[in-house]
Amino acid sequence: MSTSLSQAENTDQAREQLDEHLREMLRWHFSPETGCPYWLDWAKREGWNPIDEIQTFDDMVKFPHFQDDVLRDEPPHRWVPKSYEEKPHNIFETGGTTGMPKQRIGWDDYKIDYEEFSSRYGDDVFPFGGDWLMIGPTGPRRLRLAVEYLANHRGGSCYFVDLDPRWVRKLIAQKQVDMARQYQDHVIEQAVAILRHRPIRCLFATPRLLEALSEEISIPDAGIRGVFCGGTSMTPQNVRFLCEEVLEDKTVFVPTYGNTLMGLACSNPDFAANKYSITYYAPQPRAVLRVTDSKDSSKIAAYDQFGRIELTTLTKEFFMPRLLERDEAIRRQPCPPFFWDGVGDVRPFGATEKKIIEGVY
Repeated sequence: MSTSLSQAENTDQAREQLDEHLREMLRWHFSPETGCPYWLDWAKREGWNPIDEIQTFDDMVKFPHFQDDVLRDEPPHRWVPKSYEEKPHNIFETGGTTGMPKQRIGWDDYKIDYEEFSSRYGDDVFPFGGDWLMIGPTGPRRLRLAVEYLANHRGGSCYFVDLDPRWVRKLIAQKQVDMARQYQDHVIEQAVAILRHRPIRCLFATPRLLEALSEEISIPDAGIRGVFCGGTSMTPQNVRFLCEEVLEDKTVFVPTYGNTLMGLACSNPDFAANKYSITYYAPQPRAVLRVTDSKDSSKIAAYDQFGRIELTTLTKEFFMPRLLERDEAIRRQPCPPFFWDGVGDVRPFGATEKKIIEGVY
């Protein structure tokens, strides 16, 4: 976007870029020369061609909501675009506490996502050449490769303390709270040991693990300059507590919203000035977040109103239209440097009506 244009002009330009990118991705995924078997077969079965019928993002309502159970039911090779057939791929797991996990394949999307994220922060937040510690799920999760790539991209290395979120959720669901606490203590004990014996400058952790870590060690005194945080919802009260008490107003707090299917949405940089209410902005045009009307998901909610989050992913590696996420948020106005809608105060969908199990991740 251009600094010489008004916010309205930049917003219009961002929308034009999104529409152009959308058309390019539809040509890619629905052309026999480049598309994957799943979407080519889908178009034949549905009897219409998205390349011809969709010209702007507003037209995407012609797609039904994506049902992500197909990521569990369809084998990974069905999602390989023809142009990627000769390239070995990663298989990443996402979602679910029990049973067969949902899976997404990938090649370089996570690298692109995290290079873009990295470009928004200077040495004052994540010092170049500084080593990282990740406290979170490794194994089959995309996040593990992504955080290590981020550390390497910024000239450092990454240490890991593994966490199994499926096990934690299962323990909490079975009311084995003491066992879940012991598991959290086990994770934190390992993190403290690394922080005391290695010069770590940057940290990834979930909000609850970050709080637990601060009960055992001063995070700023351990040398941590910036904390990349994500994984569970955060109220403004939570955010203020993390900034002022956990990080002692010394270490920079960088909240994010992301998952294996989208990538990484960055937060508004001035959330402290907004009473610690965080708004996240998707990595548009590669992914688009909309806040849909609670009664009609074909429409978007009014600004400053809660609605369910809808995700559309638009990369050459992966196309996913209109997935209704398990989260809800407030629709927020564009905010430089993001000239598209944001999602604010994200929380689990239906959180005001029922108990939601989030565990430590």
